[in-house]
Amino acid sequence: MRTHKIVAALPTFTEAHRRRITEAAAARGYTVEWYPDALAAVPHVADAEIILTNLPDPARHAPLLRWFCTSNAGVDVFLREGVFASPDAVLTNSHGAYGVTISEHIVMTALFLMRRMLDYRQVTDRRGWRRDLPIRAIKGSRVTLLGTGDIGSEAARRLRAFEPASLTGVSRSGRQAGTLFDRMLPVERLDEALPETDLLILSLPETLDTVRLVDARRLALLPETAFLINVGRGTSIDQQALADALAAGRLAGAALDVFEEEPLPPDDPLWDCPRLLITPHVAGNTTLPYTVDRIVSLFLEDFENYCEGRPLVRAIDRQKGY
Repeated sequence: MRTHKIVAALPTFTEAHRRRITEAAAARGYTVEWYPDALAAVPHVADAEIILTNLPDPARHAPLLRWFCTSNAGVDVFLREGVFASPDAVLTNSHGAYGVTISEHIVMTALFLMRRMLDYRQVTDRRGWRRDLPIRAIKGSRVTLLGTGDIGSEAARRLRAFEPASLTGVSRSGRQAGTLFDRMLPVERLDEALPETDLLILSLPETLDTVRLVDARRLALLPETAFLINVGRGTSIDQQALADALAAGRLAGAALDVFEEEPLPPDDPLWDCPRLLITPHVAGNTTLPYTVDRIVSLFLEDFENYCEGRPLVRAIDRQKGY
């Protein structure tokens, strides 16, 4: 059943964003109801045909829903049992909106770790003045990107400007279009790449195949001088094994923006882990105007597909999780 009602709720939508969506909807005979956030929208979605927001809560109360577009790239919270009152609703994500902001976060944290900013911050917090800590550079480093989608590819483009010794991409298929990476490997050959890695970057979704993909055994394959950055999903790494490796000096440092449990509990041992930079899942924060612009553009692209009866570009296979 078509109700021609769209419910849209994202705190960072501006008036310009709302106008773009409202005008496109009106041209197709749809009306848009706007709410400040997903929870505020919940009482108003019973007759919604399309929902655009970031959290799954409205989907539980929308029996007539035909399409749910999440403004997120990750969809793991939408794949849990009971999320959709309308089980046949199509789920799409905003893959392609986050590559810029998250790749800049990757560059920032890589430089932060390699140039010893954690250590220098401790020095300056004590009002000390020390200048002799050995630093490292992306230039000449062997970089491995585990995950070569939008985020991994955008990160590779930016890291290339720093003149690394090599850029290795690792993906499910091991195939690449073009020459962005010096070499591409299927995930089955990850063990081959790890001993030759100075900087390991993870930007993986959460699927059955990615949970604990980087476990204690694989962490031990990395050189002791290696750095690790995770901006994908916290479940991709065995967090306790990572904490043990850092505590034992078996890794030079790590930066985590995502965790198995979020918010990270105050008593979690990671808070006291040496050489670990923690950020509270902000790499893909939607306060960057470019990111929100892209979310709107991607939604409108698939809205045209939806109205024309064409497949939606970013439709999620709920069995595969991507």
